[in-house]
Amino acid sequence: MSKKKFYLALIIFSLTGQIAWVVENMYFNVFIYKMFNASAADISLMVEASAVAATLTTIFIGALSDRLQRRRIFMCAGYIAWGISIIAFAFVRLDIISSVFGAAAGTAAAAVTIVIILDCVMTFFGSTANDAAYNAWLTDRTDESNRGAAEGINSMMPLIAILVVFGGFMGFDLDKSESWTTIYLVIGIVVLVVGVLGFVIVEDAPAKRPDELGYMQTILYGFRPSVIKNNKRLYFLLIGFVIFGISIQVFMPYLIIYYEKSLGMSDYVLIMAPAIILAAVVTVIYGKLIDKHGTRKMIYPSMEMLGLGYVLLFVFPGIIKTQGLAMKIPVFIGSLLMMSGYLSGMAVFGTGIRNYTPEHMAGRFQGLRIIAQVLIPGVIGPAIGAAVLKNAEMIVNNDGTKSFLPSNMIFLAALIVLIILFIYIIFISKSKHVSENAG
Repeated sequence: MSKKKFYLALIIFSLTGQIAWVVENMYFNVFIYKMFNASAADISLMVEASAVAATLTTIFIGALSDRLQRRRIFMCAGYIAWGISIIAFAFVRLDIISSVFGAAAGTAAAAVTIVIILDCVMTFFGSTANDAAYNAWLTDRTDESNRGAAEGINSMMPLIAILVVFGGFMGFDLDKSESWTTIYLVIGIVVLVVGVLGFVIVEDAPAKRPDELGYMQTILYGFRPSVIKNNKRLYFLLIGFVIFGISIQVFMPYLIIYYEKSLGMSDYVLIMAPAIILAAVVTVIYGKLIDKHGTRKMIYPSMEMLGLGYVLLFVFPGIIKTQGLAMKIPVFIGSLLMMSGYLSGMAVFGTGIRNYTPEHMAGRFQGLRIIAQVLIPGVIGPAIGAAVLKNAEMIVNNDGTKSFLPSNMIFLAALIVLIILFIYIIFISKSKHVSENAG
């Protein structure tokens, strides 16, 4: 596989996958908030259920791709099915639900339940294609000489995806159900087309000798005490990744609602876009620095950027009561630092985990990665956020219903978790089991 073809596949699959994940992680919350008046507990439940679905899928499909020594078929067919499942959300409307299931089912509460169930179905296909197959393929196709650079590109894609989604959503009134219908149709078709294109541009790594382990043994391989003992650096990194992810998930499910509703920044897209572009540049450069200096040295600057971003996002909205530049400038700077720290941190952990994943076993270890990246943070982080927002201010909507307003306390809670991570990193850095390149 040529270098150009590899990077083309990396960029297309990574960006498209992240666009789909951004819509799920940042806008499904907005969708059920605006369309069905979902509560913080509803949002937390949806994130948690999706995290469980993603983890189980990645464990089983990742192991299967190892057994078959094939990533391409899971990537391409998975993206096609993923696209179809996204299109299905275009039909989650109260009028359609009532006509199909009856008036009793056409309530906001029932619609929220349907969204949560359909989100788990969509997550199954998305995790098959992206979390299990694509990430294993990326590990197969890189080595320690270029993994940081590739991971830098891969890690910046969530920011680029946010920019694409923000820009694309600007033309829609998200208070109208027909806008969501169009959004889901467009994104679903794009993901589907990329899956078809993948059959042309994606190539599997050369097959190795057949795996002697059975399927269930392959699934459970990463949980064996002997495997943990022989790969301590990998598991140290995974624990750190858990804490990092919890910090992010404390605020992320509520971020857009916070900008738009709590801060009254209806033009948040125009403020966030420059921050996203700059953070993407920072992430690409950071990936190259990781290759040069190692993950152990580069983890600290990423945490410092993230922590400073939290501080600004927590402090300034509480002391500035205007909605003008006095508010927008510190929010912009805080968002830039937060996103730069988030994505550079993802690059550090991603590179370290790939470096310490046993060769030709990437599939079976994707389940462990998703447990660290999605399951535990996706259950604990939003729950912390929901607990912080338990007594959040309520507002009355135009139709008489009530909605909660996220507060800046979510960033303080995220900062506390980050401080725990900082202490943990210092501790393991002094461990005799962690080398110069460990996270």
